[in-house]
This record gives sequence, structure tokens and C-alpha cells, in this order.
Amino acid sequence: MTQTRSAAELDHRRAVNVALLGAGVVGSQVVRLLTEQADELAARIGAPLHLVGVAVRRPQRHPDVPADLLTTDAAELVSRDEVDVVVELVGGIEPVRGLLLTALKNGKSVVSANKALLAEDGAALAAAADESGADLYYEASVAGAIPLLRPIQQSLAGDRIVRVAGIVNGTTNFILSAMASSGANYTEALEEAGRLGYAEADPTADVDGYDAASKAAILASLAFHTRVTADDVYREGIRDVTAADIAAAKALGCTVKLLAICEQTDGSVSARVHPAMIPRSHPLASVSGAYNAVFIEAAAAGQLMFYGQGAGGPQTASAVLGDLVAAARNRVIGGRGPRDTAHAALPVLAMGDTHTRYHVALDVTDRAGVLAQVAGVFAEHGVSIATVRQEGRGGTSGSDADDGAPGPKDATLVIVTHSASDAALAATVEALTGLDAVRGVAGVLRVEGLGRPVTELGGGS
Repeated sequence: MTQTRSAAELDHRRAVNVALLGAGVVGSQVVRLLTEQADELAARIGAPLHLVGVAVRRPQRHPDVPADLLTTDAAELVSRDEVDVVVELVGGIEPVRGLLLTALKNGKSVVSANKALLAEDGAALAAAADESGADLYYEASVAGAIPLLRPIQQSLAGDRIVRVAGIVNGTTNFILSAMASSGANYTEALEEAGRLGYAEADPTADVDGYDAASKAAILASLAFHTRVTADDVYREGIRDVTAADIAAAKALGCTVKLLAICEQTDGSVSARVHPAMIPRSHPLASVSGAYNAVFIEAAAAGQLMFYGQGAGGPQTASAVLGDLVAAARNRVIGGRGPRDTAHAALPVLAMGDTHTRYHVALDVTDRAGVLAQVAGVFAEHGVSIATVRQEGRGGTSGSDADDGAPGPKDATLVIVTHSASDAALAATVEALTGLDAVRGVAGVLRVEGLGRPVTELGGGS
């Protein structure tokens, strides 16, 4: 039987020295795995990994990290000549951007999980890596433990990706799953997510879509060889999703998910994050709880799906270690990892020009001619109606009820459109609010087929 060589037996080859920035939930797991798996990692790399320093703000809060490794001077640690690879798990934009640019410009490879920085300034980091010949890896920035970026960048390098769509935020998926399974409203589901540790004390980045938008920018940039930043991504969160929306989706054979959707069509790319109804027959519809899943469509490979835990200390640390092994191996044997390319330089489509289907619920006065009026507004703006359902509520208008006289009944019109531009739908909704018979727009949700035809809604497509 072949024996695995120990790290000590590999010491004749110079160790790869690693500097770690941050020792929080993920960073502490990286330290643990570097220690526990030292021999295995050394065998895979061809030389041992040597952790030379861990930069933190409050050393006293990290008793599990050897005291002689801790430092509060991240800039000094990154600048040490002995450092070969910098692993960044701090997050945020500054001062991290400056630290990583310094490392890359000095020829040190970088492994990062910093989705916000990569989505905002990934181009500058990639340029610095190219100039010095260093590696830049960031698998852990999207979907935690799920191997996703490397397959896009390497396994599908010979194919043309046309769509990347997925659930890339576990907090919002937990909330929407809870609403669907229990009938809870958004506030109740958010409170449950907080109790179980799935939601931060300030959930803004998750529930308002900022986290998913950063990930969408990274996915679009890699998939379409075009620089896409977080500012290019249309973003809409889940705060306005109601229990009625969830029930309406169920009635149509759909479920509601917060999706990151990146597409390449007609010589341009689009990237957007928003809640949407998707058919229950689609693989993404069955992804529940805090899990992530990404669905990729490529010209030759067809449809692929990647599924797993998108967050968590050990899970994200697994992706970080995978990148670290790749960067370290390149140091030992020579060569470089795959480069980021933006050679396509495709224009990014404005949200108003993107096309999809829509589910529109209107509170209207239940009287003759209302449906014709509403349909006329849709036609005027070039939005074709696929299905209409009217639900009488049997209520009365407030003023008539106060007078003690029977008034016109209220009803709900539920309209599902054919594919239309976002701008046309927005203009339609604005015009509808000006009709006397329309008491209000109860809800608007996009309906996404995600590569599968959305047909016969209402019959469980």
C-alpha cells in the first residue's frame, strides 16, 4: 500500500507560507482544517502549508488561534517577504481592497471570499494579478461549499453559457420556504430565521438582495466574459412578498424564490435579482430551507444544476481550502491558475429592456366593463394577456357602507401575461392605478420559466 508522505517528510521542499486575514466563523475553521489536515494537504500540494500569521482586530477574542500567530497589523503581515499566499476572510471594501492590491502587486497569490469587493472592483484585482503573475481565487465568494465558479471558469470554458440562474442566498430561501410551508407572513418568517441563526440581527444585505446581487455580478462576469459590477445588477428584495403572493403562486402550480438570473441574449447580457414565481416542476423549486442551488444552461452541455449548503463556517472553509491548495500547488510546481477574462465586453442590458412574464393581482370594483377597461390598458402598452381569473370578494366600498346603502362589490383580478419588457409592464401598472375601477395593485411578481416553457399556469405547469 502506498503511504502518504507526512508534512515533515516534505520539508525538503520549501513550505508555502500563508497569511490569514480574519479569524471569524470561516477563518477559525480554516485554521482548524490547516492543522487537522496538514499531512493530507501537504501531500496534495507537494509541500507543507505554513500559517505564518493571522490578522484580527481583537486578539483576545480568538483563544483557539495560537497567540504567536495573532497580529492586529494586517498591512505588515501582508507585506512580509516570506508570505506566498494571502487568504482574506474579513469582508467589506476598505481597507481590504488596499491590502489585497498590495499583496497581488508584490506577487503574492490571493484567496478571497469577499463577494462585495469582487463585485465592485474585481477588475482591478484581476489586473493586479495579471501584472505580477500571481493567482486570484474566489470560489468561496458564491454559494459557500458548492463547487460552482471553477466549473464555470474551467469545465465549461469550451462551451457558451446562455443562462445562470439560482438561489444564492440561504436566508431569503429559508424565509420564503417557511412562508410557503406554514402560511406565515414575511415578518413571522424573518423572526423564525433570526431565532434559528439563519438571519443576522440586521438582515438588510440578505432580504433586500444586496448579497445576491454581488454574487450575480460575479457569476455574470465569469459566465459571459464581461465585466459586470454590482451596480449593473437590478436588485429587488423580498420584504414586499406577502402570504397572498405565496398562495397565488401555489394556485398556479408555482412557488416563489429570490432568484439571481444572468442571461446572454442578442449580443448583450443581463443580471438581475428579484423574487419570482417558478413552476414547481423546475429543479430549483424543490430547494428549501437555507440551501443554495444554481442552474446553468450552456449551448453544448445543456442544463446543469449545482446544489448544496451555501453558507456556514466549515462549508465555506472547504471552498477556501480548495482555492488555497490550488494556489499553493501553482507555487510549488510553477504555472498559474485560470485567468479572469473580459474579452467579450458585451453591453449590459437595462432592466427595462429585459423580458419575462408577470403575475399581476388587482383589487377592482366588481361591475360590468371593468375587465375590458383593464385589458385595454394592457393592450395599449403592448403587454399580451395569457390568462385572467376573477375572484369576487363580496365586500362593499367604504363610503357606501358608511351610508348604510349597498355599494359595488369588490373583486380581485389575477392576470398572467405573456413575455413582455419590464418597462412595458411598469408603464401598464402605472396606468392601471389611474383607472377609477382599480382600487389598488395587490401585487406584481415575475414568472420565470428558467429554460422550461411556462404553460397552462393554474394547472400545475
